[in-house]
Amino acid sequence: MALPRAIRLLAAVTICIFLFLFLQILRAEPGAIRLPDGHKGKESNSKLQKWEHDPQLDPSGEPPEPLRRVKGDNYAPDNENSDRINATILSLVRNEELKGILDSMNDLERTWNSKFNYPWTFFNDVPFTEEFKRKTTAATKAKTYYHQIPKEHWEIPSWINHDLYAESVSLLRAQKVQYMEKTSYHQMCRWNSGLFSEHPALLTTQYYWRVEPNVRFFCDVDYDVFGWMADHNKTYGFNINIYDSPESVATLWPETLKFLQDHPGYVHEESAREWLEDGMHRPDNKRKANGYSTCHFWSNFEVGDLSFWRSKKYREYFEHLDRSGGFFYERWGDAPVHSVALGLFEDKSKIHWFRDIGYQHVPFFNCPNNPKCGGCVTGRFTDGEGWLNREDCRPVWFKHVGMD
Repeated sequence: MALPRAIRLLAAVTICIFLFLFLQILRAEPGAIRLPDGHKGKESNSKLQKWEHDPQLDPSGEPPEPLRRVKGDNYAPDNENSDRINATILSLVRNEELKGILDSMNDLERTWNSKFNYPWTFFNDVPFTEEFKRKTTAATKAKTYYHQIPKEHWEIPSWINHDLYAESVSLLRAQKVQYMEKTSYHQMCRWNSGLFSEHPALLTTQYYWRVEPNVRFFCDVDYDVFGWMADHNKTYGFNINIYDSPESVATLWPETLKFLQDHPGYVHEESAREWLEDGMHRPDNKRKANGYSTCHFWSNFEVGDLSFWRSKKYREYFEHLDRSGGFFYERWGDAPVHSVALGLFEDKSKIHWFRDIGYQHVPFFNCPNNPKCGGCVTGRFTDGEGWLNREDCRPVWFKHVGMD
């Protein structure tokens, strides 16, 4: 007896998805998934997190001079000729997240922005409510701006096969890939990866500081963070450096290697590629992610130069990834996508760890040894379960790149 049409269709889609994943792996460079020579199986959790010295326990102080500071009214909110540079605080946020973003705003205003008064720019895929605009405007002396994301930047792109997407969701949910079933999460990751920098409201902006709802800031920062980035020729600033779920990015590295085969000259001679390909600390992650360590900058905190995301290299890379469908068929986040691009295409010396900015996005912390900090435990990485400590990728960053 013939099988029902629905079952035949489901079987066909399942076969297609397995073929898609298999082909992505085959297209990787032959050595992409090989573990380092001499590797002897899994490392213990204690060994994974063993380092000779945690620099977060050292007194952090401030980054090197020059540092731009408040002098008189040079950063006053109503000073049209202030010392503020071309920069904004940026937040993608829903109306229903009003309380969470107000909490984040209050912390950042208290610790930093009440001194420097950089504008806040809010984005949403639907119009902001009057309540949202009224309450966020009241939370700062700085200017506030509210923008809707263009429909064509948020919708699922036309080349995505919806049957394949639905089957991918089912398969990766079974592998416990978080948020896989939430279409809005995929849309958010895609927008944050490569479309936010193209929004008309930001086209004349150079630097941004990304802030999400429900984050904490613990330390008084008395210098202009944006000014420091510009004065020291930095492209990107991070706070927390962790491992990703390898199941969520299984074909990101194979797709990246395909892109590099067509653009071999795009890798910077002073890149952080070793950080991206490290296999000693979490070999299972590298194996499951087909050559990628899964180390990434946790992008819920990032201070960046938008010119990098608008560069020819990055635009071509993002378009390649976008056309491959991995933002929907898998769950590629903007954090690994940004990190892989930075690790390959930028001089590693232009990537800065803001060790002096105390920060929390549940369940992880950056808590400096600094008298200007309060409300967090010095050196604490997580207040969650003990096993979360092995998610810290800073040892790998310090090993291959160094402190700055």
